[in-house]
Amino acid sequence: MDGTVLVADDDRTIRTVLTQALTRAGCKVHATSSLMTLMRWVEEGKGDLVISDVIMPDGNGLEALPRIAKERPGLPVIVISAQNTIMTAIQAAEAEAYDYLPKPFDLPDLMKRAARALEQKRRAVPAKTAEPRPEPGDDLPLVGRTPAMQALYRLVARVMNTDLAVLITGESGTGKSLIARAIHDFSDRRTLPFVVAQAQDLQGADGPSALIARARGGSLVFDEVGDFDDDAQGRIVRLLDTLGSNAPRIMATSQIDLGRRMEGGGFRQDLFYRLGGVTLAVPSLRERVDDIPALAEHFLTRGEREGFALRRLSADAMELIRAYSWPGNVRQLENTVRRLLVTSPEEEIGRTEVEAILGSQPAMEPMKGGGEGDRLSASVAKHLKRYFDLHGGALPPPGLYGRILREVEMPLIEIALDATAGNQAKCADLLGINRNTLRKKITELDIRVTRRRKLM
Repeated sequence: MDGTVLVADDDRTIRTVLTQALTRAGCKVHATSSLMTLMRWVEEGKGDLVISDVIMPDGNGLEALPRIAKERPGLPVIVISAQNTIMTAIQAAEAEAYDYLPKPFDLPDLMKRAARALEQKRRAVPAKTAEPRPEPGDDLPLVGRTPAMQALYRLVARVMNTDLAVLITGESGTGKSLIARAIHDFSDRRTLPFVVAQAQDLQGADGPSALIARARGGSLVFDEVGDFDDDAQGRIVRLLDTLGSNAPRIMATSQIDLGRRMEGGGFRQDLFYRLGGVTLAVPSLRERVDDIPALAEHFLTRGEREGFALRRLSADAMELIRAYSWPGNVRQLENTVRRLLVTSPEEEIGRTEVEAILGSQPAMEPMKGGGEGDRLSASVAKHLKRYFDLHGGALPPPGLYGRILREVEMPLIEIALDATAGNQAKCADLLGINRNTLRKKITELDIRVTRRRKLM
C-alpha cells in the first residue's frame, strides 16, 4: 500500500490504531482530532485518502464531504461512525463518500478498503453537493450496528434514487413499511406523494389508473403483495406494463416468500420478476440480537420526549429482553417498552416487571433454550397465552384458528419430510394422512420439496 492517509477522529485510541496499521502497510499518516485541521491539510494538497469520523469536536465529517470534493476532486473519503443508523449510510452515499463503515469496525476490512481507495484514486469522480434531507422522524427506529442491518442500510442508500422496483421482504413487525417510507422520504421524490395500495384499491375499471394518478410520480407501494389474489396480481401486471412518463417508483412488501409461492403456483411469475428489481431482506430481531438493547433505549428515549416519566432498564431486565425471541420483532419490542413506561412505578424497570409483560417466568424459560421437560400441549399453551398477552386488553386479529394451524402444520410436515428423506409416501403414512392430502398441504403451505437427508 502506498500513499498518504489523513485520519480524523476524536478518539485517540482509534487514531493510534489506524496510524500504526497504515504505517506498517507502507503509508504515511497524518492524524488529527480536529475537522478544521483536516480541512487545512486537504486545502494544502496533502493526502491521497481521508478516513474521517462523523461527529468531531468542531464539526460534522459528513457535512465536510462536499467541501473536500470541491477542494480536491477525486480525493476518496472513507467515513467511519458510531452513529449506526440508516441516515448515516444515506448521507454518506448522497455525499458520495468512497465508503462507509460503522464502529466498531473490523481493522483488516478497513485496511482492504483503504488499499482499494488508494489504487482507484485517479479514477475517482468529483462528489456532487447533496441537497439537504429532512431529519429522520421519531417513528423511524431503523437503528442497528449489526452486520445484517449495516448491509441493509448500505443497499438502501444505493438504490434510493434509482428507478428500479424494490421488493422488501421480512417477517411481520421487522419494519418493512419503514424501509419503504425511508427510501421515499430521503430520495429525490420526497416532495411527491407516497401511496400505499391494498388489493381493494385495484378493484373497478378505474382502480389502477386512479392509483397512478394519486402517486403522481412519487412512490407507489403494494403492501403485503403476497396476499393479493390472482385478479389483483393481474391488475398490477397490466398497470406496470402501461406506465409512461412521470411514473411513480414501484415498491412492494411481503412477509411471504414470494419465490416459493411462485414455485407452488400461488404467485404470478411475470409479477414476481417485475417487482424484484432489487430485493431488500429486513432481518428479524433473532438475527440481530445485539441491536435489541439499542432499540429498547431508543423507545425509552422516545417515550420520555412524548411525556412519559424518565425510565431505565436494569441489567437483569435488559438481559431478559435480550434473551426473549421476539416473534413480533421490532413492533412487539416497541409495544412492550411502551407498556413498561406506563406500568412501571419506579425509575428503574426491573426483571419482574418485564416478566409480567412477556409472561410468567416458567413461560420465559423455553425462549432461553430450556423447557425440554414440558409436554407439547403445555408448551403450545404458553406460546398461545403469550400471543394473547402481547395484544394487551385487545383481541388478536380475526382468523386466529387458521394462522395457528398453519404455524403448526408447516414445521410438522417439513420435519416429517426430513425424517423420511423426502419420501412423500412414507411421510404421509407417518403423519396418518393420505398422499393426496400431503401434496395439497405442501402446495398450500409453500413447502419447498427437495432431496432431503434423513435426520439422525
